[in-house]
Amino acid sequence: MARPRQHAPEALHAQVMAECDAWLQVHPAHSLSLRALARQVGCAPSTLLKLYGSFSNLLQHVNIETLARLRTVIEPLIGEATPEQRLKALALAYWQFAQREPFRWRLLFDYPLAQEGELDQRQSVMIEALFLRVEATLREYQPALDDMEARRLGRTLWGSVHGLVQLGLNERLGYWQGQQLEVAELLDQLLTTILAGLADRPDPS
Repeated sequence: MARPRQHAPEALHAQVMAECDAWLQVHPAHSLSLRALARQVGCAPSTLLKLYGSFSNLLQHVNIETLARLRTVIEPLIGEATPEQRLKALALAYWQFAQREPFRWRLLFDYPLAQEGELDQRQSVMIEALFLRVEATLREYQPALDDMEARRLGRTLWGSVHGLVQLGLNERLGYWQGQQLEVAELLDQLLTTILAGLADRPDPS
C-alpha cells in the first residue's frame, strides 16, 4: 500500500492558500469545504485540522492574506501629492480591489473575524494600520482635528466608502437616465463633499 504524502507545515500552508485563492477566483467562500480543499491539496481533512485547528481558522488565514493584498495596493498610494488626491486614490483602489477579487473581499466582511489569539492580533494590527493611513491623511488635510476626531471621522468616512463599494458590487445603487450609477463617481463626490466641509471647519482658536 502506498504511503500517504507527507507535507511540511509551511509548504502545506502555501499550497492550501494557493488552492483557496484559485477557488475564490471563481466561487464564493461558502461553497468551499474542508473535505474538498483537502482533496485538492492531496491530504486527509484531519491533516488540515491538525495544521489549523478548525476550518474557521483556515478561513481566517485567507482573510489575513486578503488584508496583506489590500495593503500592497494601498501602500504605493501614500506618496500621492496632496491629502485630497491620496484619499480619493485610496477609495478608488478599494473599489477596484473589490471588483477584482469579489469573493475574497466578501469573505473578509461576511465571515466573522477571529476573536482571540494570534489570528485576532494579526488581523487587528493589519486593519488598524489601514485606518491609521486614513486618519493621518485627514489630519494632514485639516490639522485642527484632534486624535479622537480623526479616529471617528476616519471610520465614518471609510464606512461610507465601504457601503458604496458593497452596494456597487451588488448592483444596488440604482440608475440615472437608464445608466447605472458609477461607484467611482459617487466615491469622488463623497470625498469632495466631506473634505469641503472639513476645510471650512472653524478654527477653534
